[in-house]
Parts: sequence; structure tokens; C-alpha cells
Amino acid sequence: MNLVIIDYGAGNIKSIQFAFKRLGYDAILSNDPEVIKSADRVIFPGVGEASSAMRMLKQSGLDKLIPKLKQPVLGICLGMQLMCKSTEEGDTNGLGIFEVEVKRFSTAVKVPQMGWNTIRNLKSNLFSNIKDDEFMYLVHSFYAEMCLEAISSTNYELEYASALQKDNFYGVQFHPEKSSVAGEQILRNFLEL
Repeated sequence: MNLVIIDYGAGNIKSIQFAFKRLGYDAILSNDPEVIKSADRVIFPGVGEASSAMRMLKQSGLDKLIPKLKQPVLGICLGMQLMCKSTEEGDTNGLGIFEVEVKRFSTAVKVPQMGWNTIRNLKSNLFSNIKDDEFMYLVHSFYAEMCLEAISSTNYELEYASALQKDNFYGVQFHPEKSSVAGEQILRNFLEL
């Protein structure tokens, strides 16, 4: 299987590559539109700040390419947030794949949310063999609001969408590559979609 991780300078790439290696796959890192378009599966990672990440996507033209991809695409953390309509982080317009806004947690809770939390209301093959209230590892200060495209939710201050799906696009707020056996199962499910 031809597995490509989008390289745009914002991402925790090594741990994602190691996670797929454990599943028996080599994930290549590329920002070449032809390589990305010809992949069987695409991973859109992200760790960092939304407005600078969006700027990097625009400089390379990847902001136009990603929404047009036809194969399964998995956005992780900031990658998922950038697939949304907009984010309060840096007052940034996203790629508009998901019709939802990304908001900041209030000062009433510790920000970022960092560590393990549960996912529930699971609604996709992405979660085959995953049970409600499974723990996933998260690090984030911003969240996608609950919406029609939500395929899982998590509670931290309020109920928010911890995973999204529209057509061939999937997004997870948590880090499956750091979420032990359950996270590995989600990556395996993504490969089998």
C-alpha cells in the first residue's frame, strides 16, 4: 500500500511513521502534489499553530490540493482542525472540508487539555473493534464544535467533536499514533477503509 504523510513543516512525523511501521507499512513523507495524488492513503498531520500552518499550506499550493483528494485522508490533531471551516487560533480560515468552526477552550479549564480522555458516540468504520469510552491521548487548546460530521465526541469543559468524517475525509483530534493498542487499531482501520 502506498501511504503518504503530507509534509508541510507542521507535524509529529516520526511517531506517525513508527506507528505505521509497527503495522508493517512504510509511510513516505512528501509535499509533491503528484506523489500525494497517487497515494492509496494520505495522512495530514499537525502539531503547531494554525495560522502559520495554513500559511505553509498556501505557499506550497497544498491548500488547493487537499480538498480535491479522492482517496481516504486522515487529519490528525491540527491537521483535523485545518480541515474545518475556520479556527479561532490566529483567526484563520481552514480548508472548509468540514462545515464546523474550531473554538478555544475557556480559562475555566486547564489549557491545553493534555493526556488521556475518552471517546464515545462512535459512528464510523474508523472505529471498528473500538468500544465507547476508550481512552485516547490528546494535546490541544482548541476543539471542533459538535456538528453533523462528528463521528465521536469527548468531554472536556463541554462535549466536542473528537473525530469528524465527510466522504473520504476523516479527522481525529486525538493522536492515534500515541494512543496505545486502541490507537493502533484506528490506524489499522483507516488502512482497511
